[in-house]
Amino acid sequence: MRKIICLTVCVFVLHASPSPWAANLLPAAAQDLRLATTTSTDNSGLLKAILPSFEAKHGIKVRVIAVGTGKALKLGENGDVDVVLVHSRPDEDKFVAAGFGINRRDVMYNDFIIVGPPADPAAVAAMRDAVAALRRIHEVKATFVSRGDDSGTDKMEKALWAQAGVRPTGRQYLEAGSGMGEVLVMSAQLAGYTLTDRATYAAYKTKTGLALLVEGDARLFNPYGVIAVNPARFPESNYQGAMDFIDWLTSPAGRKAIADFRVGGEQLFIPGKSN
Repeated sequence: MRKIICLTVCVFVLHASPSPWAANLLPAAAQDLRLATTTSTDNSGLLKAILPSFEAKHGIKVRVIAVGTGKALKLGENGDVDVVLVHSRPDEDKFVAAGFGINRRDVMYNDFIIVGPPADPAAVAAMRDAVAALRRIHEVKATFVSRGDDSGTDKMEKALWAQAGVRPTGRQYLEAGSGMGEVLVMSAQLAGYTLTDRATYAAYKTKTGLALLVEGDARLFNPYGVIAVNPARFPESNYQGAMDFIDWLTSPAGRKAIADFRVGGEQLFIPGKSN
């Protein structure tokens, strides 16, 4: 398995300047809310569309840290954020069971899809069985680009390969260790396939030219949950702000904001039931 990594250059960058999200880990002002969330909610444009309404209503600034689900939950475990918005239910349940988070609520859902080059060398277009599609991609030795970052998407992809009973190796399987937007761009450059959430694909479709090839498999269901960091474990957290956010996000107003968000006229997130 080949990993795309950086060594000297990355070390220099980390010393020269903070990462895009690291600056948000600085102590927050009392009125700020630190939100750790997935790259899909950020890359798709959803947060930019809906957060201003919440901020205006509550007079609070939301400081967004967009990383993979695994990293977002780790930030919650360390008390570096006040609330998490992620999409890996088994890991969310473990986070709550371990006492790191409380008051988890369903927020919204969409689905995962498999995208790739329009020429589709693996001939998976219009397949509705994601596992069978991955087997075919493996059989023809087409390039597959993986998130490789412990995100919710990465966890889903690895689970699908496990069900397929095969997994590419060597140059056929590239682990990017990057967010969804970057992986889509990389897949386009390499004429490769990847698993993506529908929302980020829609935001990057014109930029990458990738084709939507596989959709509709029930296994590709992609639900999102929001969880407050447990104030009993981290008394300094902005628990009131976290609960204001959770209440708003799952209220009729928050649900409408989510439902109204569209890219190219397409609704990309379906809100859950109002709490």
